[in-house]
Formats: sequence, C-alpha cells, structure tokens
Amino acid sequence: MVSSLLTVQTAGRGFVDLTAEVAKFVEDAAAKEGAVTLFIRHTSASLTIQENADPTVLDDLTTALARLAAGNAGWRHDTEGPDDMPAHVKTMLTATSLQIPVLNGELALGTWQAIYLVEHRARAHRREVVLQFIGQVE
Repeated sequence: MVSSLLTVQTAGRGFVDLTAEVAKFVEDAAAKEGAVTLFIRHTSASLTIQENADPTVLDDLTTALARLAAGNAGWRHDTEGPDDMPAHVKTMLTATSLQIPVLNGELALGTWQAIYLVEHRARAHRREVVLQFIGQVE
C-alpha cells in the first residue's frame, strides 16, 4: 500500500481536473496492478468521474446540481454562509470517495473520462484528497 495527501486549491464553485495528479501518484508509486482510492476530507466538496472532452458537460452538471440544491430553498443551516447547506446536499448527491483500477501501471479510465474535484462553495478553498494505491508494485 502506498499513500499520499494531495492538496488542491480551488477557485470557487466548479470542477478541478485531478487526473494528471492521480496518474503521477500511480507512476511515483511504481504501481503495476491494483486500485487507487481517492477520499476527499470535506463535506462541502466532492469527487466524480466525468467527461473530459466537452466543457459544456461540466457547465450542465453545475446547473443540475444548482437546481437540485438551490441556494434559496430556505435552508436552516447557514453557519458559513448561504451556500453552506446547498454545498452539503450536493456532496451527499455525489461522492466523497472513488476507486479506479490500475492496469499495467496506468489508470483504467475510459477515453473520455477524467477525475474531478467538485467545489460546491462559492469562494475558493484549500481541499485535501487522500490517495491510496493497493496492489502490486514493480
């Protein structure tokens, strides 16, 4: 098992592509066959695997999440601002962890797939993602 902590600075609401950083982690770990797990240590940001070819997909996903957890829905919890509770709901609807197979030393992602951190808060945040590879190394 090989572990690492990835720190990601977000610019506010939106998607941050982590694919290159995760691929580098797999390479540095000398991973051959196994799985890499990502876990985000926050309750107002999440992880997802989505299309990497057409940026309008990410725009549409942002719109969909905003509709599912609207900021003006009369939330009671607003300790960190009006976007706090909607961010928690969006995290619950998405994922806080991902597992990706590693085959022949590479992430087994499909052609159009990328790994994203999804920032659900309006302002920039420093996010932490735990990376772990479990499997055979060179």
